[in-house]
Amino acid sequence: MKKIIYFLLLVSTFNISCDDDDIKNDVTVYSTSINDLPADPGTGFDPMTGAPLGTTGHYTFFRFSDSSYVNLEDSAKGKWDLGFRGSKIIVNGGTSGPGNVLAATVSGIFEDYNSIPENVSFTNDNGAALVIGSTWGIYDAQNMVFKIDPGKIILLRCNDGNYAKLQVLSYYKNAPAVPDARKDLPRYYTFRYVYQSNGSKNFK
Repeated sequence: MKKIIYFLLLVSTFNISCDDDDIKNDVTVYSTSINDLPADPGTGFDPMTGAPLGTTGHYTFFRFSDSSYVNLEDSAKGKWDLGFRGSKIIVNGGTSGPGNVLAATVSGIFEDYNSIPENVSFTNDNGAALVIGSTWGIYDAQNMVFKIDPGKIILLRCNDGNYAKLQVLSYYKNAPAVPDARKDLPRYYTFRYVYQSNGSKNFK
């Protein structure tokens, strides 16, 4: 009798372990934040105009699948999704890159976008017509700062064919609540995103 009970306990434990593994394997949605991504920040800025000084003109390339930067030397291989330089964001597609990234900028609440709406029209960059560009913010000319538009959400079909949603949270180093052009360094993106790795358009 004791042997039977022991056997049943082993079977039960095995089933629980298998169920736990299945649950882990079913997790395909990845959510994270990126702090202070450098977008050609330069070495300083003009206190009179707020314009950056000492910039290189190079983009910082980012890939969502593994939350990583792509070296400038490897950017021609197309293994990136978005490029950041100054206030502009380019996609790896169309005239901006050799990849297949598509994007759309929509209005709403980040948490409410639990999936990609069927009526969203994705596109890529076409010359000066950037699908994302600086749509994430509003430039305050009086105070010479970029203010975040909290209602702007960026939807993406990444280069690997999977989907993501992104929201820019700050354009200044250390993400000050109220940026000051006289002391806060611009061209440092803080953003959050959700990435779905199984090819579906659902983020839950």
